[in-house]
Amino acid sequence: MDTELSEKIDKVAGLIAKSQRLVIFTGAGVSTESGIPDFRGPGGLWTRFDPDDFTIDRFLSNLECRRKQWYIFREGILGHKASPNAAHIAIAELYRMGRLDCVITQNIDGLHQRAGLPDEIVFELHGNMRWAVCLDCGRRYPFEEVKRRLDAGEEIPACSPCRGVIKPDVVMFGEQLPYDVLEEAGRRSRRADVFIVIGSTLVVYPAAYMPMYAVQSGARLVIINLGETPMDKLATVLISGKAGETMSAIVQKVKEKLDSR
Repeated sequence: MDTELSEKIDKVAGLIAKSQRLVIFTGAGVSTESGIPDFRGPGGLWTRFDPDDFTIDRFLSNLECRRKQWYIFREGILGHKASPNAAHIAIAELYRMGRLDCVITQNIDGLHQRAGLPDEIVFELHGNMRWAVCLDCGRRYPFEEVKRRLDAGEEIPACSPCRGVIKPDVVMFGEQLPYDVLEEAGRRSRRADVFIVIGSTLVVYPAAYMPMYAVQSGARLVIINLGETPMDKLATVLISGKAGETMSAIVQKVKEKLDSR
């Protein structure tokens, strides 16, 4: 590890060790290290599928689009077959150390929870793949139950009691983000004293408002991402690096600092 990177990691670890309200914000760059493709990058989902087919209007009105979306979910392209990586594990370790207020995530794969975070401190701005919901009667289905039906040949699953439209519990284009989740994420961001962005380009709104809320309220901003973001100039520490390697090194430094107290 070069000297400049080592100094940055040590500085971030120091911020975390002193923090009282650490908020971590994660994007697709965390999930890609578990083998889940991002949406906009080279080889991303939108190079293989037309994003216009993933609007809520097309899902409701076009059976072929609905069939295509369920195929993607069934095949695990968006992550239900993936496992947590070093970044998820490092973040969960911060929680076990009592250093983490919450995680705000753009990801829908549920890997933070599978790494050990409780549901109540993970705010999924774009929904999740763990559930599907009937748009007519509101009944909720565990995704694994729906997947069993898909695997058995039911290409477009319908609600068992009412035969209504079942939709994955993710936010599609044209849908509003879940209001309660968005409100609480905004509140947590505004009260953060350290806000760490990991693996997000910060170009998707309203999710990208979260680090702005934190900075406006006086938080120290850390950005860990392989590419540039519109908020790089506001960062107290800016690290161009992989999520897993960087977070593992930071958490090890945090442990050393806390042990030396």
